[in-house]
Amino acid sequence: MIDAKFYTADGFTDTLPGICAFKKKTEGDLRELFRLYGYKEIETPGIEYLDIYSRPGFVKEENLYKMTDQKGRLLTLRYDGTIPAARYAAGVKEFDSFDPKLAPLRLCYIENMYRFAESGGGKQSEFTQAGVELMGSADFDADVEVIEIAIRSALSAGIRDLQISIGQVRLFEGIANEAGLDEKNRNIIREAISRRDTVTIEKTCDMLGLSDDMKQLLLMLPDASGTFDVIEDLKGRVSDPQSARALDNLKHILTALEEDGFIKYVSVDAGLTGGSVDYYTGVIFKGFTYGVGFPIISGGRYDNTVAVFGKEMECVGFSLSLTLVLTALMRQGVSMEEKPVDAIIGFELGQRGKAYAEAERLRSEGLSVILATDGMSKADIEAYAKSNGVGRAVYFG
Repeated sequence: MIDAKFYTADGFTDTLPGICAFKKKTEGDLRELFRLYGYKEIETPGIEYLDIYSRPGFVKEENLYKMTDQKGRLLTLRYDGTIPAARYAAGVKEFDSFDPKLAPLRLCYIENMYRFAESGGGKQSEFTQAGVELMGSADFDADVEVIEIAIRSALSAGIRDLQISIGQVRLFEGIANEAGLDEKNRNIIREAISRRDTVTIEKTCDMLGLSDDMKQLLLMLPDASGTFDVIEDLKGRVSDPQSARALDNLKHILTALEEDGFIKYVSVDAGLTGGSVDYYTGVIFKGFTYGVGFPIISGGRYDNTVAVFGKEMECVGFSLSLTLVLTALMRQGVSMEEKPVDAIIGFELGQRGKAYAEAERLRSEGLSVILATDGMSKADIEAYAKSNGVGRAVYFG
């Protein structure tokens, strides 16, 4: 039997002082970045009703931490920031009659999320996520803004080797319509494309008797990667209007990112199709860096989500896993040692007032100061300063 006094629960961990200080500074930098773009921070409850997340197309129940309240109603710990933000937006009275001439609703958050060992936390059940939600705009410029903030967020956190993969869920939907796929086989092939599983794609195409051209088109999706060249290649292969509009949308986004100087971080990934339980409806993107095997950024357009809560509002957003970012930075050799204390001040009996005044003077200059306790001698505080990396030792006596 585990002695619970000395261990954390599976999937949960303590954050050490140096890492904690680095994380809090990063959170402050992200808050300032979001503010500069006009986003306003919200805090949503750590516990929501289970129905908020378990609606069809949202989140699988087995990935949620579930509990009940005193009345027996099912609750869950907060899984992500997007769905609570959608619930919040649907309840904002100022937006009961949303006027498209008004600026969209711009929300941001930095909160802890809870999942059963999912990739969003890098196998951590509790992890910190920062993100923005731009609500009330269907324009591709809204997609561009959110993607650029996502890139700036990762750079602000210290990531230097960053790759953003961008896809469009309507691309696959149009191809599936063109192929005449029913819902079952549509989901099979969509999931196989997401997993880069060409064997399943080929077997399913053969079983359904799809044409060679359609089979080759579906087989190229998992590996089709690039920028404008990929878009032009795919445009010559698709005929469904939905796919064509999806490719035009990607082209508009890439053009804007190129104009703004962000294209070097971006590539088109035709294999990003969303998933059978995802709520994405348009552009979808993921951000990667070396040192972790999971995306540190996830985002996209989710135009139908707020409507589930009773209000029509097109939306696009992203989330950045700070927990994965910190893991990546540590594996990339970034130091997160806590800044050492600047001084320790000791005193003999009767000299406390002078020692306290000096400590306050130094603190007013922005220095960190320990005022010694337990009657430490001059030798004691000098030894303490040496062993703990304190900048200087001062003694009043």
